[in-house]
Amino acid sequence: MKNHPMVCNLETGVCGVAGEEELGIIDFNQPKKSIEVYYVTDPICSHCWALEPVLRRFIEQYGHYFNFHTIMGGLLEKWGNGPVDPANGISGPADVVGHWREVGENYRMPIDGTVMMKNPVQSSYPPSRVFKVIQKNQHDAIAFEYLRRAREALFVFNQNIADTSVMIDIVNRLGLDGAAIVNESEQTSGQQLLNEDFDLARNLGVRGFPTIIMMNEDHKGLKIVGGRPFVNYVEGLKHVLNFEELQPKQQPSLLSLLEKEKLLFSKEIEVMYDLEKSEVISYVKKELSSDQYEMKEILGECYITTK
Repeated sequence: MKNHPMVCNLETGVCGVAGEEELGIIDFNQPKKSIEVYYVTDPICSHCWALEPVLRRFIEQYGHYFNFHTIMGGLLEKWGNGPVDPANGISGPADVVGHWREVGENYRMPIDGTVMMKNPVQSSYPPSRVFKVIQKNQHDAIAFEYLRRAREALFVFNQNIADTSVMIDIVNRLGLDGAAIVNESEQTSGQQLLNEDFDLARNLGVRGFPTIIMMNEDHKGLKIVGGRPFVNYVEGLKHVLNFEELQPKQQPSLLSLLEKEKLLFSKEIEVMYDLEKSEVISYVKKELSSDQYEMKEILGECYITTK
């Protein structure tokens, strides 16, 4: 026995002589991120809000294959220069309400929209500039969280996210100095940062939001316009990498996801964990203890928040 290497098999619990396959070279390196993924968006884009469940899962499970870049596209400079979205009959703030509600009902990411009648967003540039300043001064992850909080405030809780006080409050809740960041965003340098994104979006040939572009080292890739099912983004990544199969990471636990996101709608839980709508409440109760979350409802959709 002493002339043979011994091993206890983790799966069977049986100890015995190690086979030849127990000796080998292994590689702990993460795959090289040779793909650049550009997400061109805008804080007031309703279809971008609808895409969040799919985009989150794509990043969580396949983000180790690519570098992710969020680009501001400039959906609304101001009202009054002709139709903003003629295809949907939108030329003024009140026209947005019906379209937003239709998007919210279709994709089941809640949108109220009455803010656009009572206290409408006059331009998407101010919150876009704040995003760029946070991105420059802090970290992409914090800027991305700001974008999420701004969309919650606008679409669900009817706040004018171009209003200075609202922007300051959202940034403060991220643990940053809201007044200082919003003030910086209002300087010439803030608009210059935004213009750089506009130039990049034009160079990428973007004409609508959301647009996701996946590009390899040879600057070849594909463009996915509009919200698509999760599988479309996975298949797109395979195509750009020229891989037959990808190795996704395991979905995060619901607890870790909630601690990170702070608020999750039913649709987001369904997409992340392959659930039916009817299964969400029982799944939440199984995965979380009652002191870890609060369940609420808005616009006919349930959501959970941290306590």
